Amino acid sequence: MKRSPTAGKQLLFQAKLENWAEGMDYCAVPVPASVTQALGTKGPVSVMARVNDSEPFKVSLFPTGGGQHYIRIKAKVRKETKTKTGDRVRVRFTVLDRADVTIPTDLMKALRAEGVTDDFKSLPPGKQNFIIRRIDDAAKAETRDKRIQDAVEAAHRRREKRIDQSK
Repeated sequence: MKRSPTAGKQLLFQAKLENWAEGMDYCAVPVPASVTQALGTKGPVSVMARVNDSEPFKVSLFPTGGGQHYIRIKAKVRKETKTKTGDRVRVRFTVLDRADVTIPTDLMKALRAEGVTDDFKSLPPGKQNFIIRRIDDAAKAETRDKRIQDAVEAAHRRREKRIDQSK
C-alpha cells in the first residue's frame, strides 16, 4: 500500500464522532479499514470533505498506525451540522491532488517581501498544503499572521538547507 491515492476519487462512510483529546475540543472520526484500503496508502491524504450536509472543507486524513486513519472534524463543522461526540455522522470526501497547491494572497505577499517564494515552492507539496491549511484554519487574524510568519520562516530554513546542500 505505497501508491498515492487517485485524485478525484470519491468515498463515503458513516462512523461515530469521537473525542480525540481528553479535556480539549478536538473531535475526529475513524476511517473504516475498507476506505483506507480503497485509498491504497497508510500515509496522510488531502481531501475535500463534507460531514452530513456541511459546507465542504479541506482536511487531511491522518494516519494513526496499523493502517488506521482518522479525519478531524472542526468545531465550526460540528456546530454547523449540530453534531456532538458520540453522534453517528456521514462523511463524504474527494481525494485532492497533493501537487495542486494554491498559495493564499497574504502568504504570497509575505513570501515575496522576504524573497523566499521559490524556496517555499520547493517544499514538498504535502508540506506546503499542511502549512497553508494551518494558516487557513486560524480563527483569529493575529493567529493567521503568526502562521504566515511561521511559513516564511519555513521557507528561509528551506533556503538555508538548499544552500548547505550545494556546498
